[in-house]
Amino acid sequence: MTIRELRSEESVGGTCLLLSLPEDVFAATSRFLSPSDICNLSLCCKSLCDLVDYSEKIWFVQCELVKALPLSEIVRWRRIGISSYKALCRFLVEVVSPLVGVWVHQEPELGNVVYVMPGFLSVVGCRIIPQKVGPLGIQEGRVMWSPVFEIICDHDDGSTKFFLHGRGREGSCVYPGSVTGIIDKTCNVLSLEVEPSQEKKSGVPFQKLDDSDRRNLIELVTSHVGVHVSEPLSGKLFPTRREDEGMLLERRTMLLKMHKFGKNHAPTQVDINEMGASPCVNRRRFLSAGDTFGLSLKASYTEMSSYKGWPRMDLNRFCLHKLPIKSLGEDQEYAGLWGGTFGWPPGRCNEDKTGHAFYLLMLSYEESRKNNGKRLVGTKILEGNDFVQHPNGTPMFVVDIDTPSLEPFPFEADGRDFQHCYKGKGISNGYGFLYPGSKPGSLYVISGDHLAFVWHGTKDVFTLKRLDLDQIMKKGFGLWVPPLPPGKNFTCMETSYKNVFTKSV
Repeated sequence: MTIRELRSEESVGGTCLLLSLPEDVFAATSRFLSPSDICNLSLCCKSLCDLVDYSEKIWFVQCELVKALPLSEIVRWRRIGISSYKALCRFLVEVVSPLVGVWVHQEPELGNVVYVMPGFLSVVGCRIIPQKVGPLGIQEGRVMWSPVFEIICDHDDGSTKFFLHGRGREGSCVYPGSVTGIIDKTCNVLSLEVEPSQEKKSGVPFQKLDDSDRRNLIELVTSHVGVHVSEPLSGKLFPTRREDEGMLLERRTMLLKMHKFGKNHAPTQVDINEMGASPCVNRRRFLSAGDTFGLSLKASYTEMSSYKGWPRMDLNRFCLHKLPIKSLGEDQEYAGLWGGTFGWPPGRCNEDKTGHAFYLLMLSYEESRKNNGKRLVGTKILEGNDFVQHPNGTPMFVVDIDTPSLEPFPFEADGRDFQHCYKGKGISNGYGFLYPGSKPGSLYVISGDHLAFVWHGTKDVFTLKRLDLDQIMKKGFGLWVPPLPPGKNFTCMETSYKNVFTKSV
């Protein structure tokens, strides 16, 4: 039945038949509708509008259907800090669902992987730090991370409050800002920008400014709006124990008040018109668009090509780019995020007490020209050495997933069962940093969500384990590392190949 038919039914019969249904039945029926369908339904008549607005059962169903949070988390978020399931659904649909995932920036630089995940009544962006694996190997699941940003869900209506994280003279700081417009549901670019508070006239978009202007504007605004956050609130962004809730609720209340009223007279908007004095047309046009300016986060979709699952990005922007992660299916069971390191058994330190470098790989599938089959590509997105060997975006291995290998595993299996083995090629020194070569090898599928790629010539073993970063963080296996200064902390725009977090860890 269309909205027009429902309106006609009410005008003729005086009562919409949907209103005669018990609320439980109406809520069950709403499983076949999207949140936008529910909102459109409320436009049919005042009675339906009231029902949709105040029915907790209908919006609970919608929260569950979004699949952005486990059911237990949905109930807990609603109970401890959000006024209604309708407000919660708004936050899940408009913020959580589009943003969660793996975001990256720049090619050779170490430390440019930002994992966005649900936090505490919020969404949190966590930079994964280049690191060594622990003494128990990659199965230990410990990961060092540093906060980049968070978006907090408002208690009353599910609206957003944005905070950039960084480090100032006094230590860890947060920098209040806003989320620009509506987050695109298919967004693949996150931009940190400076935005006029009330645009007076059409100006030049922030991303059209010169690199130096964008950098200077972000540094100027963050220098005025930053507020020092003391321990442990700076590093505690999601609960790892039930008793953390009280402290995190207090922290959230403090941040929401700070965002609304400011704290210690720190403004959220800055008058920076003095920058227009030097003769640059674009900068003057940008600054003429408002009286004051603040930080903003913009999430948008941009058509871009990719190579082996790595987006071809503009390196001169304060932007993060989302890596596509396909849902697991029968024909793509190995797709997703994996942690890896060299050595056998998987990641365990033997004589080398310092440990091996930790790698993050995104495994994805692509069509193969050979027999019209599929290839499994293991794209490196993070390397734990102090000096990067090959650029992020480099395929560590490419495997013909339809071509079995008969090559025996060269070491003792350490009690593990091998389920499959496929032919492929793995990265080697080749022609140097920019044009790495590859040599033959085999990928072994091991029970317990482990993979191992072995180079035939050298017998080097690269072992991998599927990672669930959400669980690692929420169980307290993550180790917090102080953030970088605010502008650099968002995109870490360095041109060296060194680990900029070495001094921090």
